Amino acid sequence: MRRRNFFKIAPLAGLFGLISPGKAIAAIPETFSVASSDREYWLALMIRIAEPVLKNAAKGELKKNMPLETPKGYAKKVAEVTYLEALGRTLAGVSAWLSLPSDQSKEGLKRAEFAELARKSILNIVDPASPDYTDFLKKGESQLLVDAAFLAHAFLRAPLQLWEPLPAAGKQQVITAFRNLRWIKPGQNNWLLFAAMVEVFFLKIGEQWQQEKVTYAIDKHKEWYKGDGWYGDGEKFHFDYYNGFVIQPMLVDIVKVLLEKGLYSEKDYNLILRRMQRYGASQERLISPEGAYPAIGRSVVYRVGAFQPLGQLALNHQLPAMIKPAQVRSALTAVMKRQFGMKGTFSPAGWLQLGFCGHQPEAAETYISTGSLYLCSVGFLPLGLPANDVFWTSPAEDWTGKKAWSGQLYPEDHAVSF
Repeated sequence: MRRRNFFKIAPLAGLFGLISPGKAIAAIPETFSVASSDREYWLALMIRIAEPVLKNAAKGELKKNMPLETPKGYAKKVAEVTYLEALGRTLAGVSAWLSLPSDQSKEGLKRAEFAELARKSILNIVDPASPDYTDFLKKGESQLLVDAAFLAHAFLRAPLQLWEPLPAAGKQQVITAFRNLRWIKPGQNNWLLFAAMVEVFFLKIGEQWQQEKVTYAIDKHKEWYKGDGWYGDGEKFHFDYYNGFVIQPMLVDIVKVLLEKGLYSEKDYNLILRRMQRYGASQERLISPEGAYPAIGRSVVYRVGAFQPLGQLALNHQLPAMIKPAQVRSALTAVMKRQFGMKGTFSPAGWLQLGFCGHQPEAAETYISTGSLYLCSVGFLPLGLPANDVFWTSPAEDWTGKKAWSGQLYPEDHAVSF
């Protein structure tokens, strides 16, 4: 593949092991380097995003070192939620990559290191003796349910790396922590899926689960389906990216577990999957020839995390027939370079800062803090595909928006009725 310029990011050599674990993240230099492939670019960028969270959390120093940037009017108890936000959301994204088979390559060794950091981080977040402990018993902060769900999603995506190796005592602490959140009554919107994700995780690992929460969440989202691949966030339609951040991926993965357990029909699962495929097709067309996309709706500061459905479809080899994997890779690479290459995206110490493209605190809603931003990690799900997958090996290809605006032929687009 042709060589591409690589935006300001720590050199690959440093990211793959030349940085001493004892050094501060701030020591990572911001210099121009070169990535020999899109995959190296994605991987280095994902590592840059996730490493400050995982290295600090593994040492029990996340609360000590992670900044607490909030927008004007922030309405939550930030110190009680932002650290779980950072960890749960980071792991929901990197879990696909962690699930690749182990090997002795530089990438494989880095992946093993990250998996170990992730397990230590999980144990610290649920251990009352850890400085990074999150009190799941604390009443009044329902945000904890949201990020328990993202952590549960990570367990489903990488069970052999994130769940199975945990010691029995640590597993029990996670289970207890999640059970302690059952007092939270989710709103009539995408939050129903957070409760359902935690319960379906219990089902997956053979623990007692509350089936009614899962069934209710699925039934309500069926009721809220608006057509052409879009769900309402509740009864009303919201023109934003919550179908990407939460609804489509969680709904598909929840019913997939039920299908595996013989509790859901393959026909109904395929219907929900087809709706996500239609939504993914629309997402691909939203990306402009320049790698931009509309900054519409809530939570745009979650950046490329908006494209989680498109990435998940690519990861599972379920892209719609008219979309080639190389189109998705090329389009998302262009988006990442536009967003993460903008000055101010990262703080001098390497943490994400509030913003959609650069540092834009005014773009963040009053429920968003530093930890919230790490939902961008779910935009990197295709890194769970090995380097020899066609997603990575196919030559770069123009995506639909680029074809349309350069006079090329491109597939026609029609609404679907299912």
